[in-house]
Amino acid sequence: MTTVIIIIAVVVVLAAAAYFFLVRGRQAGGRSLHGRFGPEYDRVVARHDGDTKAAELELEERVKRHGHIEKRPLTEAARADYTARWARTQEQFVESPQQALDEADALLADLSRDRGFPAGENFEDRTDALSVHHARHVDGYRRVHSVRRDGADTEEMREAFVEARGLFDALLEDGPEQREHGNRQLTKGRGTS
Repeated sequence: MTTVIIIIAVVVVLAAAAYFFLVRGRQAGGRSLHGRFGPEYDRVVARHDGDTKAAELELEERVKRHGHIEKRPLTEAARADYTARWARTQEQFVESPQQALDEADALLADLSRDRGFPAGENFEDRTDALSVHHARHVDGYRRVHSVRRDGADTEEMREAFVEARGLFDALLEDGPEQREHGNRQLTKGRGTS
């Protein structure tokens, strides 16, 4: 009788341990993905109608597909060229917001390609890869891409443009001072459009 009780106790302890590691481990993975992807995690969960398991599977697949990407370095000349292109695009926004968004979209595609992210026409594949490495900034790129196609008022375009600057800076590896300076210039230009 004592042996049966000991065996039952061991089985219960093993079952509890298995439950803890399987269920709690999965929850910890979700927290880890949420920490890594931030707002991108929430966007994917919403796209999956609140199904966190489906969203986490998608994000885990992104990490498997794109986690190995290593940024290719930019030459100082390329960095200067991209910085000048962004400045011209920002100045263009005052006169022609739609053209500026088109250029910002193309510029971010070029810069991400030069840094080693997927090239080509598949915008979703590019943004999926960018989300693995720059999850906190990729939504600005998505907004520029969608606002320029869908049409929007000038304020929506300006907000998308300013938000996309975060990804530009992250890809270029500029410091926050330069980014804030650029955003302040665009905010000042807002009153003139």
